[in-house]
Amino acid sequence: MAGTRAAQVPTGRTGRVEREFSAGGVLVRTIRGRPMVAAIRPNGRDRVWALPKGRIDQGETAAETAVREVREETGVEGRVVEKLGDVRYVYTASWKGGARIFKVVSFFLLRAGRGRIGEIADEMRIEVAEARWLPLDEAPRLLTYGGEREMAAKALERVGA
Repeated sequence: MAGTRAAQVPTGRTGRVEREFSAGGVLVRTIRGRPMVAAIRPNGRDRVWALPKGRIDQGETAAETAVREVREETGVEGRVVEKLGDVRYVYTASWKGGARIFKVVSFFLLRAGRGRIGEIADEMRIEVAEARWLPLDEAPRLLTYGGEREMAAKALERVGA
């Protein structure tokens, strides 16, 4: 998740809000006739299952970021099928003195190619504790974050499971 694309905009209320742009992937593979989705458990978050995502690097498109982040965080190559949508939210960054961040994450449906789930570079182990395949039809229930559950549901519609 190296690099950043952030901008500051006036809020009219309490100061400035930074904007961040990220991208992620709903990586799908059929295993024994059942569509599965790659999910990660971030380091230090034992009960969290999330989709792989990260900040868009300088000169990179959102789709390129989604492919890169999926590969880095899951160990599996993905090919973009289509954009599923954007998730927007605001959070407070304690490491930035309590700055408010407006974040947009663009999600793409990806078809899995080469690679083994969970075989990631050692430097990624700082971010990712585990990667595994989850049944796509259960992902809208198993994923932790609402926006990501929505993206998994959209992927399920597209895949036709």
